[in-house]
Amino acid sequence: MSHTTGTRLAQKMRTRQALLDAALGLLEHQSLSSLGLREVTRAAGVAPTAFYRHFDDTAALGVALVEESLGSLHGVIGAVLAEPGESEERLGRGIGLILRHVAEQPAHFRFIAREQHGGVGPVREAIAAELRRFAEEVAASLAEEPQSRGWSDEDLLMLGGFYVDHMVITASALLDAGPGGEEAAAETARRRLRLVTLGRAHWLDDENA
Repeated sequence: MSHTTGTRLAQKMRTRQALLDAALGLLEHQSLSSLGLREVTRAAGVAPTAFYRHFDDTAALGVALVEESLGSLHGVIGAVLAEPGESEERLGRGIGLILRHVAEQPAHFRFIAREQHGGVGPVREAIAAELRRFAEEVAASLAEEPQSRGWSDEDLLMLGGFYVDHMVITASALLDAGPGGEEAAAETARRRLRLVTLGRAHWLDDENA
C-alpha cells in the first residue's frame, strides 16, 4: 500500500468514525427515526455528500452503531464465559463487568435500550440478531456444565436468552439509576440471577419424578 493510499484510507476511517460519534452524541436526546442526515454531518464537521461515501442512509448508520455498541459487549460476555467457576459465580462477576462497561460507555447502552424496540426496522433486526448470537454462545457455555445434564438444546437456549435479556435489563436499570443508585440496581440484578439459578437446579424435577 502506497503512502498516499494509506493516508486516504486513514482519513476515510476517521470520517466514518466522526459520523458515528456525532450520531451517537445526538442520539443521547432523540431517537434514530427522528435523526436527520444533515444534522449528523453538521455535528461531524463534514459535507452532507460525504455521508453517502460511508452509509446508504441513517438506518445503515444505525446498524453500524449496533455493531460498535454490542461488539464491545461481546468481548465482555466472552471473558465472563471463559472464566472458571459455577455459572452463578461467573454471572455474578458479569454484573460487575456490565456495571463498569455501562459507566464507561453510557451512550452506547442508551442507544441500544432505546432502539431495541424503536421505529427503524433494520436497526431492531440488527440488535435482535446480536442478542440472539449472544444467547447461543451463553447456551453453548451452559451446555458444558454438569448441572445441564439432561437439558434439551431448546431449554438451554431459553436459559441463555434469559441471561442475555437480563443483561440488557440490568444495563437499562443502571442507566436509569443515576449517580449513587448503581449498586442498588446491581444488587437487584444479582438477586434475580440467584433466583433463576435456584430454579434451574429444579427444572428437570418433574421429568425425573
